[in-house]
Amino acid sequence: MNRLWGRVGVRATSVGLLLTGVAGGVYLGHGKDVQQQAAEAQLVVQSDESEMQLLKARENEHAAARAYRRQAETDAAAKAAAEAKAAASRARMLEAKLIAKKEAARKAAEAAEAAKRQSSTSSSSPYSGPIPSSCADYSGNRKIGCALMLDAGFKIDQFPCLDKLWAKESGWNQYASNASTGAYGIPQALPGDKMATVADDWRTNPATQIKWGLGYIEGRYGTPCSAWSHSESTGWY
Repeated sequence: MNRLWGRVGVRATSVGLLLTGVAGGVYLGHGKDVQQQAAEAQLVVQSDESEMQLLKARENEHAAARAYRRQAETDAAAKAAAEAKAAASRARMLEAKLIAKKEAARKAAEAAEAAKRQSSTSSSSPYSGPIPSSCADYSGNRKIGCALMLDAGFKIDQFPCLDKLWAKESGWNQYASNASTGAYGIPQALPGDKMATVADDWRTNPATQIKWGLGYIEGRYGTPCSAWSHSESTGWY
């Protein structure tokens, strides 16, 4: 009986130990799983932290790049504005110089014209004949021509030259026409319709023709006596 109980006790002890070992093994196995899961979770946390740090670093890089671009754009805009301002200033200076140059040329031309007119009106006449005392010495188209010549700024001593010039060209006839050349009127304008710049009645009005002829003489020769001198040497004026 004692032997039986001894065997049962041994077996029970063995079973208990076996169960204990199995339980212990299960517990140990479970513990290993927990440890592995904890380790994996730790790795995930560490990975997330690394990714967060990487993202923050990239965000910082992007922010720095944006700031650099903004600064570069600001600097470029400021430089462009400065260059545009300088260019505008140079343009204004050049324009002012050009205006001053044109104004100086205009004044010089006016001074030369005034000197020319003064010379033409004050110079001695190359005409050696008698000088009329006034336009009252003439009549008809010659009297009109004398008055208009004085009105144009020439002196009375120029009229004998003008008288000879247009007496040669047309005989002071406002209807004089050159069939071979087409010249017309007292000054023998070629073509005749040039005198329309003075008035539309250029075909019949001696005053219109004389005004145009005086303007032509002044612009081309300066004085009636210079025009007469040229006509004497060349046969035309």
